[in-house]
Amino acid sequence: MGKSNNRPFILVTNDDGYKAKGISKLTEIAMQFGDVLVMSATESQSGKSHSITIKDPIRYKCVDNTPELTRYVVKGTPVDGVKLALNSLLGKKPDLLLSGVNHGTNSSTSVVYSGTMAAAIEGAIHLVPSIGFSLLDYHHDADFDAAEPYLKLVIQRTLEEGLPEGTCLNVNIPAVPREQIEGVRVCRQTNGYWKEHFETREDPRGGSYSWLTGSFFNREPEAEDTDEWALQHNYLAVVPVKTDFTDYALLDKMSKWEANKVADENR
Repeated sequence: MGKSNNRPFILVTNDDGYKAKGISKLTEIAMQFGDVLVMSATESQSGKSHSITIKDPIRYKCVDNTPELTRYVVKGTPVDGVKLALNSLLGKKPDLLLSGVNHGTNSSTSVVYSGTMAAAIEGAIHLVPSIGFSLLDYHHDADFDAAEPYLKLVIQRTLEEGLPEGTCLNVNIPAVPREQIEGVRVCRQTNGYWKEHFETREDPRGGSYSWLTGSFFNREPEAEDTDEWALQHNYLAVVPVKTDFTDYALLDKMSKWEANKVADENR
């Protein structure tokens, strides 16, 4: 599939599976901007982060094919789908990669666990302007219509202005009616973490098993420049995310650790 009529070529993916309402809405919006290729998993891949399939074949099937929309279903992770599209199925890089709309938050440190954001980060690694979208509603029938004008705004600005190489956007959307959305805030990632709890039960056939549960803990609840603050005040939170994880401030401090040759007593 290629461009038609010089329209942008957009790759769409998600981590909730091909039946999810969120990717249907994102595909619908993407088609208003360009020709679309969808790579979606056969089932939910939430929490898979940047995992890839290396010990099994990646099976995929084309289920739609028109000049404006091509859709593949992939038995694999979100990153599998992006890698397959960029390195095998496409003849050229897409102009934009969109991931989501995820059912549930990917703000703060959730970005580390997110299959939605892993797909966007993979796009950024390949120097494709990429955006991950998430709605703070885990229900399968969540309402994505309220934020549609704002999603279009972020997509339009990204197509017009591009993104720096190796950077993608993490966009989280409050689950409120349209009239309650205050707008868009560009902000930083909140310093927080998920406080996990394992609910352990006894298997009637012997042994124990545990269910992972937990709640989010914000280490800086008063900070007004973070994604969590924006979401709590009904703003879309837009966080630029880099693929380079280097801590440059600590890198300078650690320079004294360098040594060309270690003394015998330290070997």
